Amino acid sequence: MNKKVLLGMSGGVDSSVSALLLKKQGYEVIGVTMRLWEEKGQEDTNIEDAKAVCDKLEIEHHVVDLRKEFKADVVDNFICTYNCAKTPNPCIECNKHIKFGAFFKIAEELKCEFIATGHYAKIEYSLKYKQYVLTKSKAAAKDQTYFLYGIDRNKLSKIIFPLADFEEKADIRRIAEENGLQVATKKDSQEICFIKNNDYVDFLEKNSKGKKEVQGDIVLTNGKVLGKHNGLKLYTIGQRKGLGISYKEPLYVIKLDKNKNQVIVGVEKELYSKELVANELNFLVDIDFPQEIMAKIRYRAKEAKAVLNLSEGIAKLKFEEPQRAITPGQSVVFYKDNIVIGGGKIIANKIS
Repeated sequence: MNKKVLLGMSGGVDSSVSALLLKKQGYEVIGVTMRLWEEKGQEDTNIEDAKAVCDKLEIEHHVVDLRKEFKADVVDNFICTYNCAKTPNPCIECNKHIKFGAFFKIAEELKCEFIATGHYAKIEYSLKYKQYVLTKSKAAAKDQTYFLYGIDRNKLSKIIFPLADFEEKADIRRIAEENGLQVATKKDSQEICFIKNNDYVDFLEKNSKGKKEVQGDIVLTNGKVLGKHNGLKLYTIGQRKGLGISYKEPLYVIKLDKNKNQVIVGVEKELYSKELVANELNFLVDIDFPQEIMAKIRYRAKEAKAVLNLSEGIAKLKFEEPQRAITPGQSVVFYKDNIVIGGGKIIANKIS
């Protein structure tokens, strides 16, 4: 009997080509599309596209309702983080709790030995660490390992990323077109899936259970009051536009002070720090400390050299070069020789 693999199918070209590749490799593929949000529209179109691909490839397709889990683990976390004057990354929570969490339970129910997704990442066995590890894909510009550090390390051996060795998205689309998959030219999804038009402020106002934003002061780092803000969630670290204040130099958001309800602003050089502190850590391999690593403080940031220390479950990083706009709520991910060592949630840009 062929090995069974449960494939997450979003209705996009990446997961569709993943289904094709897995079938060609001899796996018994079962496609599953997850219903994650209450509102209909694009999600229904994605389900239809995924089913059409499965029909063409003659593989089984299911739709599973994970709206309750998605709201609890992703959406509520998103709202709570913003209400705490931090900036969340919902894709990381979705991967941790849904795509590589709840999805494994579905795989067990359907008696699948493996799960697979269309992520640009790679799983391989490391002789150095004597275990399976998560490494970068060959598609450097599309690599998604930053979003995957929260995976349970014990599940790595049961995960397949069929697109790991592709270097260009154009190659994926070409394969889809050559095999008659109708999603070959379908656009990639760029926005947060549960927020229309990427208007997160409107979403937060409608979903914060009556919590009204309280006006407060916009102050310089020296304490001088420059104006008023209409709510901390309207701002993020590094923001320059839309501050509604004037000053002799361009000003940027340096910090959001939840306790004082203040937006603290300063000149660009004040955005930089050579340190950060993170908690909610997940390590995919065991390492000694201190450890020289490469670290990413956001998805689009360049990796930077740093020394990582661990103390009582708290990670402390010291960078070789100052990093711009280190943002509480975002994740920092640790790399060593292209292997994801682990990561955590940023809580401060200074080691106390």
